[in-house]
Parts: sequence; structure tokens; C-alpha cells
Amino acid sequence: MSVPPPDTRNVNSLWAGVLIETLARCGVRFAVVSPGSRSAPLALAVAAHPSIEAVPVLDERSAAFFALGLAKQHGRPVVLICTSGTAAANLFPAVIEAHESGVPLLVLTADRPPELRACASGQTIDQLKLFGGYVNFFHEIATPELGESRLKYLRQTVAHAIGRTLAPATGPVHLNVPFRDPLAPVGDGGATAQFTATINWDIFYAHLVPTEPAPPAGLLPRIAPDVHGVIVVGPAQPGDIGAFVTGVGEIARRLGWPVLADGLSPLRHNASQVPHLVTTCDLVLRHAVAAERLKPEVVLCVGDWPTSKVLRWWIEESEALIWMVTERADNRDAMHGRTRQIALPLTVLAAGLPPAVDENGYQRMWARYEQKIRPVLDERLQAEETLFEPKAAWLLARHLPEETALFFANSMPVRDAEYVTPPGNRAIRPLCNRGANGIDGTLSTAVGAAHQSGRPAVLLTGDLALLHDTNGFLLRAKFHGSLTIVLINNRGGGIFEHLPVAAFDPPFEEFFATPQEVDFGKLCAAYSVAHVMVRDWAHFTELISTLPATGMRVLEVATDRKRDAAMRKKWFAEIAAMLG
Repeated sequence: MSVPPPDTRNVNSLWAGVLIETLARCGVRFAVVSPGSRSAPLALAVAAHPSIEAVPVLDERSAAFFALGLAKQHGRPVVLICTSGTAAANLFPAVIEAHESGVPLLVLTADRPPELRACASGQTIDQLKLFGGYVNFFHEIATPELGESRLKYLRQTVAHAIGRTLAPATGPVHLNVPFRDPLAPVGDGGATAQFTATINWDIFYAHLVPTEPAPPAGLLPRIAPDVHGVIVVGPAQPGDIGAFVTGVGEIARRLGWPVLADGLSPLRHNASQVPHLVTTCDLVLRHAVAAERLKPEVVLCVGDWPTSKVLRWWIEESEALIWMVTERADNRDAMHGRTRQIALPLTVLAAGLPPAVDENGYQRMWARYEQKIRPVLDERLQAEETLFEPKAAWLLARHLPEETALFFANSMPVRDAEYVTPPGNRAIRPLCNRGANGIDGTLSTAVGAAHQSGRPAVLLTGDLALLHDTNGFLLRAKFHGSLTIVLINNRGGGIFEHLPVAAFDPPFEEFFATPQEVDFGKLCAAYSVAHVMVRDWAHFTELISTLPATGMRVLEVATDRKRDAAMRKKWFAEIAAMLG
């Protein structure tokens, strides 16, 4: 990489230039920047850098989730830049999500210098360790000054920070970056230019290379294939989907165990590569006799725990030995079972497993249940003519173009994906913010995941999740890609209809369902976003079968929240009863 000439108009512009060039040398290709005065040196430097795409975003919370989506999509650290004060506090929800879901973000918060803190100086708060234990690493960069040793310190600290977003576990890192005036690149009479004239910039940056995640290490478990064992694959957003699917498929072949695949894993969309695939475990395990009959002795959990509360409860009640395959070092077992962690790549794990000798009767039992329930569920969904919420998720899985990135909002969309997503081979890539499971930043994250991705993407969201992040529409002018937003408008929080609190009205409807009366057509028009009201399922299928090459659009599906909640409960009870 040729070194662009440094901006030597003053020490701040040089300092910011070295920082940004170091990021580029370490493999950063995207930066998300919110406007502000104190961050001006960083914003000017990154905007001018030829190897980094800098995207300006007005709202810091939206900016942070947009950066989160970019990092999810590209699997590399994304830099987030904001000014001082409460601007930095608005990044916190996305930082938490990055921590919980293991997404590499480097947060650069500009700040006042130490002498302007704790003295009622404007736009100043205590930013030191602002994000607490939610970052892999925190450091406050020294205030800019001339000196080659100081520039080397800056270079190495920034390089180390990028490395800490990826190892020993992926996640966010926070650098607090103070600047004194002048913040604009006004000349200093040539002092900075004279100082830098003796520096060989090629040598200065030569040792920096893009940082890669550290290879995991761990002990190979001794797993016998002749036990009642299940492979549970929870929500998974791997960087290399092909390797992930191949690895799980080989593990399933060697063990001969059933694979209970979450609706947010890529397995259901690459079904031919995964033997013994089960997509209806949530329904099967609602039948008490079947759940007891299928009680496992060993659970091999790949990634995070599954979305299905029914499945999690069944695992917990089984008291089975649990092997959790994860490259993260923190404790991922919220159920506190008899769990041991395996820090190994799936391919290494698969290669070390003994091959199954005989057919597994336990696996055949799971297969019979799947073969009994799956056709009934699909036939019901196919025949359903009303705008029943789960059918949107079912049709997306069946009709989206191959390899589409499909982002799910939390609450009901992720659960409908779990309930109804059928096995297929369209290689759809499911995405979701399942680290902290919140609805904040949904739209902005989806826009980030679609930006510069090379193919159209889709977001399935409820009305409240979309309204919670409408500032994400401000990204439209800078957005390079295609995003279709499938909006399930049931005028409120549908997930609460499935909780015990729904029986207590008042105050349920006002304080939990929180119904809204937004005209989404007018809302979209305010942001110059296309809006289409879906007439029926034939119209919906036509709209999703071919996606636009560029731009944003909203496909609104108007549903009845209370009717659909009652239908879900009725269907699940009726289908589960078939097993008895």
C-alpha cells in the first residue's frame, strides 16, 4: 500500500492522519462518522483516506448500529467515530450488542483535553471507561504532540486496539481520543511540516498488516456416537457460511445424531448438506410424551443457545452432558448445565470424531416426528389466505433469490422464523442482533448489513422495532445497496400477546402492547423511501421473488395482532397433539 502524504498543517491533523493510516494498514475498510466539532481531526482524516469508505450518519445510535451491521456483513473491524459528550453515550446499546454477539467494532470517541474536564466545560462528560466491561480493551490516547516516539506510541496503540477487536475473542474496543484546539486543519506556520520532513513513512508503516483472528485451541472431546445425542445449532452468523455448514454436516455424518437447527442458523437454507436435519423441534417438544421419549444423554451445542424457549427448557430439564462449541472465551451457558466448552474449529472437531457404526434408533425417532409434522405445517401455511404473520417468514424462505441476506428483527420475527422456516437450498443468509436481543437499532443494523454487500438484502420487522429506529432511514442518501423492508404492521408489540401478562388488561394494551397509529406510507414518503401495501400473499410472493438492484423500499403487511396470536397457539396445540 502506497503511503498517502500526511496532512502536516498542524499537530492535530498529523496525529489523526497517522491514526487513520494505521487503521487502513491493519485492514479497516469502513468507518462510520457522526458530525461534531471535537472529532473534526478524525473526521477530516478518514474522509480523505483513499482506502477507507467513510459514511456520515447524523444520529449516533443509528450510526453505531449501522457500523454493527457492516461488521456483521464483512466480518472485519469497522471504526465508529463520534464527538465528545453525550454523543458517546448514544453508542452504548450497539456496543453492548457487539459485546454480546462478538462483533468487531473500534469505537473512537473524541474528547476534551484533561484540563477542560470536571470544570463545567461544554459538551464534556466523563468518557473514561464509559462502556465498562462491555469492551475487550479501553485506552485513552495521549493528547497530540510532536515527537517521533509519540507517533510510534500512537501507531502501536491503535494497531493493538484493532487486534483486540478480533482476539482472543471478537468484540468492541474503545479508544478515547482527546484533542486541543485548533480542531480545524489551520496552518501552524510550518512547524509540523518541518518536523515530519525527516520521517520515512514507508518504513514507519511497513510492519503493519491486516490483523486476523487468532486460531482457537482446545481439547478434543471424547463423544461416543451410540448414545442418545443431539446436535443443537443455535443462531449462527459465521463469516464463512460454507465452512460452517460443511463442518456441521460432517459432524452429523460421523455421529449419526439429529441436528436441531435454529431458524436463525444457515442450516435450514442449506438442507441438502446437513444429514438428519430437524426443523420442527419446537413443535415436537410441546408434546409432553414425545419430549420425555426424546430426552437426550448428550447435547453438542454449536454457537449460541437456540431461540426456542421450549427447546432450551427441554435441554435444561434433561440434565444431559453438554459440549458447547464456541470460539469465545466467556461463559455462554445461561442454563448452567453440566457444560464443557470446546474451543475448536468445526472441521477439526469433525475430523477427530469416531464415525458412527450402526444406524441410530434415537435419530430415526426424531426423523419420524419431523416427517409427520413438517408436511402438515407446510400444508396449513400454504392454504392460509389471511395475512397471518408467520406466513411472511415462511414465504421469504421459499421465494427469496438465492444467497439473499435476510435480517430478522427481534421479538416475533425471530420466533416466527424458528416456528415455520422450512428446509431448503436457497443458501439464504440469516442475520439478527441476538447478542442482547433488543429491538433498538434494527433498521440501522440491517442497512449496514446491506451496504456494499454486492446483492440485495431483506429485513423482516414488526412495526414497533421499525418505529424505534426510524432515524435509520436517514442513511438512505449514503446507502449503496438494496434493502427491502418487510413490515409486519399489527399495531403493537405482538410478542407480549404470548406472555402471561396479556391476561391483565388493563393495563396490558396501553403499557405492554403499546398500539400505534402511524401511517407508514406517509412516514416513508418523508424519507423518500418507496412504500407498497401488500394486497395478498400472491402479491407478496411476486414482490419478494425479484428484488430491486438498488435503493430502499417498505412492503407493509397489515395483520391482526390478537387473531394471529390466537392462531399460533391453536395451530401449535393441534399439530403437537398429532404426536399422541
